[in-house]
Amino acid sequence: MITQLLKGNWNTMKGSLKQKYAQLTDDDLKYVEGKEDELLGKIQKRLGITQAILEKIISEHAAKAKTKATETTKK
Repeated sequence: MITQLLKGNWNTMKGSLKQKYAQLTDDDLKYVEGKEDELLGKIQKRLGITQAILEKIISEHAAKAKTKATETTKK
């Protein structure tokens, strides 16, 4: 489930995550297909949060990215 969210709008989500969590670096947020678990582990370690909290954060940012993409398409 979470890996599908990553694949969808990662570039948009990455930008919003960097804005909200300044301690995340470009290296932390580098997405490589097939290595989603590694990406999630880096983010989780950098933020010092549990996997459940990270999944909630990713889900929220994915929903915002989807809404943003939909609004852009309607214009």
